[in-house]
Amino acid sequence: MVARGKSDKRVEPSFEASHDEDQDEFRLEADDRIVGHRKASKRAPKSDAKVDTARRQKRGAAKSGSRRGSGSAGGGLFAPLRRLIYWCVVLGIWSAIGIGGLVLYYGAQMPAASSWSIPDRPPNMKITAIDGSVIANRGATGGEALALEEMSPYLPQAVISIEDRRFYSHFGIDPLGLARAFVNNLTGQPIQGGSTITQQLAKNLFLSPDRTFERKIQEVLLSFWLEHKFTKDQILAMYLNRVFFGSGAYGVEAASRRYFNKSARDVNLGEAATLAGLLKAPSRLSPARDPKAAEERAQVVLGTMREEGYITDSDFNKAMAQPPSNAKSYWSGPQHYAADMVVDEVKSLIGEPKVDVTVETTIDLKLEEAADKSLNDILKKEGGKLNASQAALVSVDATGAIRAVVGGRDYVQSQFNRAFKAKRQPGSAFKPFVYASALEAGYGPDTIVNDAPVKIGNWTPENYEKEYKGPVPLSYALTHSLNTVAAQLVMAVGPEKVVSMAHRLGVDSDIQPNASIALGTSEVSLVELTSSYAAFMNGGYKATPHIVKRITDPDGKVLYEADYSNPPRVLSEPIAATMNGMMSGVIREGTGRAARLDGWQAAGKSGTTQNSRDALFVGFTSILTTGVWFGNDDGSYMKRVTGGTLPAKAWKEYMTVAMKGYTPTPLFGFGNGAQLPPATDQPQSPSTSIGDIISGILPGASQEQPEYSGSDSFPPAPPAPAGSDIVRSRPLPPVQPQAEAALPPARNFDRSASPQPPGAIPCAYGDNAICNNGNGGTVYDNRQQRQYRGDTDAEQAGGYRDYRQYKGPYDSQAPLPPGSVGGGPVPPGDVGADGGHVYQPQQARRTTLLDVIMGQ
Repeated sequence: MVARGKSDKRVEPSFEASHDEDQDEFRLEADDRIVGHRKASKRAPKSDAKVDTARRQKRGAAKSGSRRGSGSAGGGLFAPLRRLIYWCVVLGIWSAIGIGGLVLYYGAQMPAASSWSIPDRPPNMKITAIDGSVIANRGATGGEALALEEMSPYLPQAVISIEDRRFYSHFGIDPLGLARAFVNNLTGQPIQGGSTITQQLAKNLFLSPDRTFERKIQEVLLSFWLEHKFTKDQILAMYLNRVFFGSGAYGVEAASRRYFNKSARDVNLGEAATLAGLLKAPSRLSPARDPKAAEERAQVVLGTMREEGYITDSDFNKAMAQPPSNAKSYWSGPQHYAADMVVDEVKSLIGEPKVDVTVETTIDLKLEEAADKSLNDILKKEGGKLNASQAALVSVDATGAIRAVVGGRDYVQSQFNRAFKAKRQPGSAFKPFVYASALEAGYGPDTIVNDAPVKIGNWTPENYEKEYKGPVPLSYALTHSLNTVAAQLVMAVGPEKVVSMAHRLGVDSDIQPNASIALGTSEVSLVELTSSYAAFMNGGYKATPHIVKRITDPDGKVLYEADYSNPPRVLSEPIAATMNGMMSGVIREGTGRAARLDGWQAAGKSGTTQNSRDALFVGFTSILTTGVWFGNDDGSYMKRVTGGTLPAKAWKEYMTVAMKGYTPTPLFGFGNGAQLPPATDQPQSPSTSIGDIISGILPGASQEQPEYSGSDSFPPAPPAPAGSDIVRSRPLPPVQPQAEAALPPARNFDRSASPQPPGAIPCAYGDNAICNNGNGGTVYDNRQQRQYRGDTDAEQAGGYRDYRQYKGPYDSQAPLPPGSVGGGPVPPGDVGADGGHVYQPQQARRTTLLDVIMGQ
């Protein structure tokens, strides 16, 4: 065989190195790599031992040096920091990616930004008095929205300093604020929140208060949108008008009126700091709940305002010296009873308001204060010892416009309106409807009716004093509130006629047509009872109670305007004039003597229910009609309180203040009225029987009182005034001249159309008066000729117009209610009304045997 030049034995690659340094590393050189299909290049000889050995030594030295320096100072000291930075960067990148994904996800769940809009602010009802001053605000917010320029400048400054110092420089979110809030929370001293004003507004406008990651992301997105859509001032104004300030107040105007009883336009530095401090915890820091906590928070706000340069050290010290706010736990003041009434009436007039509205009312705040003071003065002086704990008052003018209403002793303690919502028995205050019905049926004020025990079915009415006066005229019976006479009148004219009269004059409540209505057993509200009396005061016109005068929207558009300038006539003038004359006797010499007013003619009627559960007095001058009620909410008995005691005293105190600034004018028709036909002689009484004689002289015998089982057996009503049953006991003199002189002449009546006889004395009573001419008692009558001018001179002191401006002249024709009103002539209104002649009832004298013998 031929020997080969190379061995056929295969040589396996070996990874073993001949040196220790090669055992730690296997490395290919660049020339050892195979790249693509390139031709093998000529490699350098591997036999260069020096180069190869030097390379291995260098690598080994570097590797061993690295192992030795791992625990020593040098380049390895910052390795942990470098690794921390590295992983932070990595984590930040991935966090950004994750947050971005969440933002995109939750953003996709929201409606398109093009459809976003600011939700409407809940409508507010601004309620104003007759002089334009604000009574109250009602609605979900509790106050109207104000422009930023209208607010006190301290308010936005205080809010920015404590809530968002960089408000005017950030873009919706404040990274520095977030970092600061984080640090403060770690150190336990949180002074400010991390959310900006824009974020808080976004949350209040669009989001729920839930603290979730989703809501926070949506809050940020909405903040960006708000900053893009609106200016900074617009955002701040929206925030201040909508943010919650505690105690049911939303917005600075509501909060300012709630805590300080003033507009946000007028708050001072200390008050502004208090309001701004509430934003951290409105309910907990409310001055109405914790005045001390509210004051401490306000001091923190003042400090931030000084730091930000909004106030000086002098301003800071002055504000710190102010006493803390002491807000009541609820709205206070009697005017809130009126505000609650307004809310109910507005909803019935225009429905639920959709926009802010301004409601102009008929309320006079000065009269409100006078009414509240009069009730509380009497309750404090005498309420405790007489077991009277509550009272109410309502005062209306001749059109029924409510000038004052107080629904209870204290609105803070009880918001129930006892003048408007409570219905109670009026007692004898219902009797004017009975007597007016009797006048229409043909009775006169001097018609004689026997005051004696009477039985109607199973009911036996009794007088309050359990005494009986015998035969008395109607005027005396009304003056002294004789129950038996009223009961007889109801059965004589018919209960249905009395009910119809009450409804016609303004009582809306259901009334049971039975005999007991003579004593006011059917329940009515004080408002409707008082307004029905105004029909007597104004000459027979319906006085519809109302409290809303005008309703306008923010643009000034009139949504509603009251018009009671032409009310229907519900009583004839003679009836109204006669009733005024009769009821004036109640105050002058009857059960209402405690209500006498100096310099003013007044008329009215007291009322007391069984066991003094309720006591009322309703009376009027020529300007106002006012009703007062005293009692207890639980219906418990008072201690012999009647309508002529506490209610009459409160009525006098209030009316004395209410009449200031007015010129005293007489009651409608006072001193005159339609003339009755001449009195006729009474028919001879039937002959006296022997039984009558015996019954009159036997010891212990008494005359049996009539018993009536029903209306059918009751004696019929007297015939027309010309009939023989209308008895004038004796003529009553006219009103004395000196009484007329005590009252200044009424103004604004055109007297030129009525020629007066020579030497005539000017008529002090103005309209509808019959005046003495000074020539031996002759009179002239200029009632039909006078015409009311209604010029600007009629404006009375105090800002009120005389009630005659609200309607036409007294003799003008007006539509009559169904049926005949005032069916017959009525005696003069001054019958039983003069101050110098008082009827003294005499006990009925029985015929004795001696009278028969003597022919008497």
